[in-house]
Amino acid sequence: MKIKYTFSWLLVACFFISLGATAQKKDKKKKGKDAQVTTQTQQSPPPKTIASVIGKCKASNGLFNLYQDEKDGSVYMLIKKEQIGKEFIYFSFTTDGVLEGGNYRGNFRDNKVFTIKRYYDRIEFININTSFYFDPNNALSKAADANIGNAIMLSEKIEVEDKEKGEILIKADKVFLGEDVSPIKPNYPPTYQGFRLGNLNRDKTKYGGIRNYPKNTDVVVEYTYDNPAPQGATSDAVVDNRFITIKSQHSLIEMPQNDFISTFDDPRVGYFTTQVTDLTSKSSTNFRDFVHKWNLKKKNPSAALSEPVEPIVFWIEKTTPVEFRETIKKAGLAWNESFEKAGFKNAVEIKVQPDTATWDAGDIRYNVLRWTSSPQPPFGGYGPSFVNPRTGQILGADIMLEYTFIINSMRSNKIFETAALNNNLLEQEQEFAKYHKNHQFCSLGHHMQVHNVFGLSAVQLLGGTDDDIKKYTEEQIYYLVLHEMGHTLGLNHNMKATQLHSPDNIHNEEITKKVGLQGSVMDYPLPNVALDREKQGQYYTTKPGPYDNWAIEFAYGTLSDANAEKQRLERVLARSTEPELTFGNDADDMRSSFSGIDPRVMIYDQSSDMIRYGSERMKMVDNLLPKLKENHLKNFQNQSYDELLIRYFALTAQKFNSANAISRYIGGVYVDRGFVGQKGATQPYTPVSTADQKRAMKILTEQVFAPDAMKAPVDLYNYLQQQRRGFNFFGRGEDPRINERVLAMYGNILTHLLSPVTQQRILNSEHYGNGYKLADMMGDLTDALFKADLGGNVNTFRQNLQIEYIGRLLAIAGLDRLSFYVYPAQSVALYELNKIKRMLKATTGGDAATKAHREHIVYKIEKAQK
Repeated sequence: MKIKYTFSWLLVACFFISLGATAQKKDKKKKGKDAQVTTQTQQSPPPKTIASVIGKCKASNGLFNLYQDEKDGSVYMLIKKEQIGKEFIYFSFTTDGVLEGGNYRGNFRDNKVFTIKRYYDRIEFININTSFYFDPNNALSKAADANIGNAIMLSEKIEVEDKEKGEILIKADKVFLGEDVSPIKPNYPPTYQGFRLGNLNRDKTKYGGIRNYPKNTDVVVEYTYDNPAPQGATSDAVVDNRFITIKSQHSLIEMPQNDFISTFDDPRVGYFTTQVTDLTSKSSTNFRDFVHKWNLKKKNPSAALSEPVEPIVFWIEKTTPVEFRETIKKAGLAWNESFEKAGFKNAVEIKVQPDTATWDAGDIRYNVLRWTSSPQPPFGGYGPSFVNPRTGQILGADIMLEYTFIINSMRSNKIFETAALNNNLLEQEQEFAKYHKNHQFCSLGHHMQVHNVFGLSAVQLLGGTDDDIKKYTEEQIYYLVLHEMGHTLGLNHNMKATQLHSPDNIHNEEITKKVGLQGSVMDYPLPNVALDREKQGQYYTTKPGPYDNWAIEFAYGTLSDANAEKQRLERVLARSTEPELTFGNDADDMRSSFSGIDPRVMIYDQSSDMIRYGSERMKMVDNLLPKLKENHLKNFQNQSYDELLIRYFALTAQKFNSANAISRYIGGVYVDRGFVGQKGATQPYTPVSTADQKRAMKILTEQVFAPDAMKAPVDLYNYLQQQRRGFNFFGRGEDPRINERVLAMYGNILTHLLSPVTQQRILNSEHYGNGYKLADMMGDLTDALFKADLGGNVNTFRQNLQIEYIGRLLAIAGLDRLSFYVYPAQSVALYELNKIKRMLKATTGGDAATKAHREHIVYKIEKAQK
């Protein structure tokens, strides 16, 4: 028993000894862990703060403080407490690019209002919809956000914040380096076959510069697009079409807080606008569209004429050729005459950027007349502006001028076929216009470039002196600057302004220098060259016209008292029916056969009687063509014939453009936009008189469609040689495409006369006064194209013209395809086809080629009728 108890006590003792050892071991482990935790706590980094993140960054302070990491180039943006929920203006433009990429230097791109909001741990950049208005006194305003969407452009995670100051730091790379805020790559339609930008390469895309100021933050980004298998041709401006870089500037702008007074748009005067629809108005025209204008305020509000508190200042960029600076400056300052009508003296100032200036022309704080010389110029001149979308206030503008406009160089890959024809320029305009909102695209420089080759050639061929050449050159530059400056002041095109003077007065400088050669400088006129040098007046107007003065008075003569301002606007707008104030914008003009109805609203016209003026211009071309070769052989010794070819294109283009403008009077309808009860207003729609329509058809018959109307001297064709450069004739030959060019000219006129829009308008206007019925017009057209050579030989120009006409008649009548023409037009076309068939079958004369041609026509008609 004793042994048993002793053994038990030994077991108990061992158990407690073991517990003690275990406890000591655990205690040591615990002490070790505590020590480890203490050490780790001492070694952990301090909490992340804004200062710690931006410590190794290059700071750029301004409206939005930006910090660029000096190691990897990434950028952080600081957002202050008071900037959350506040509205800002976003603006972007291309600082450099290539035409094939849909971007070029000076191309204004995007202009909108955005705000910044916080959503938990993220920051959102939201594009605000500014297109609608709700009267705050209307109960409907409580539902102002119903079914109207804003757009969250991007959402970025907060990197760090200072809760005490309310400051937030985010990474800004998504804001600037991506395309969420503003797409750079065009949105190509499915049927587009040309060159396309590839995908954005985010590794190659980088910052090109940061400029920061108290009221705006500017960030330049170089976007690179990769396409390993590009399709579509590119010019030499693109060194490798797999990789395209486009430089664009993003500007974040503080919303102006000032006493700017908006002016609402009126259809009788032409300004660029920001469109706003009043959803609480009962009117069918519930528009509150703001015109775009600068914020001019008088230093002395009570004075009839006062200098502004802040004038509109433009800088002539230091890259501008010295010899043009004085003319450019005078042209810009000429707008001060218009502003005097609105009560402002010296409203416009023009300065020259010093050669020592360090500020960049892309700095949006400066309005700059900029200069470029491009391999494929997208413009001759271009005057865009950007605005506050909430009010219409213009915040900045540039004028881009292209050197090739001055040297009158025609650079075209299609120079042999249809160079200098309106249809090519129209296609190019439509392509460029896709990238311009509010129709702020201007191609005047392109058009003037072609016209000026004609103008200078005509002056020389008619015996003009060096002083005459100098006068022409100065007036063309003057006009271009006046026009583009007008755009920067808010004015859009007025394609009706050439109606001011009659053909008898248009060369009377006593009249034109007093009131202007045109009603407005915002038109695309023909150069005013006289066949008789003794009668030569101004080539281009050198002052704003009466319409320009009136339009500036309308927008800038604002009064602070609302009732007084309303009465002032009524007085000003009541004058819109005065002949010299007539107006029609791009949407009204008839350059395309599918838009516009008033032939007075047209490009490439001049005078109040374009039918007569155009006829005289075509006679001038016929007079000048025989002089071309001799003049070139005399004045271009030891040079190629390239200049001769260019002049031939320019002269024949004048004939086509004049004929094109004349053709618009056939089926035309005059438009009057005067309001009900307005003094001088007529009925809104008045068809062109039967006499004028027939006069236009007679001119086309005799000077365009006649057998020899389009012929140049035979010995001239032998010299129309383009200078070869390397292998540029490879695969296409170099012989002049005479027939193809003439057919293209014919085709454009036929396109207008035979378009479904024109034919339908002729039929409809018969119900409200048109006396030149469709059957009459088509009968006259058929006679013009067939009767003159019915008994003899048909030359190749007329063969092409007649076959082209037959093909179009078959399409109208629906004999070879489904017709989209109205039924009466189909009937008339069928009648003309049968008439032509009878005429040709009854004709036996002509050489073998003529007989083959006529049999061809009869065969086409009879085959289609089976």
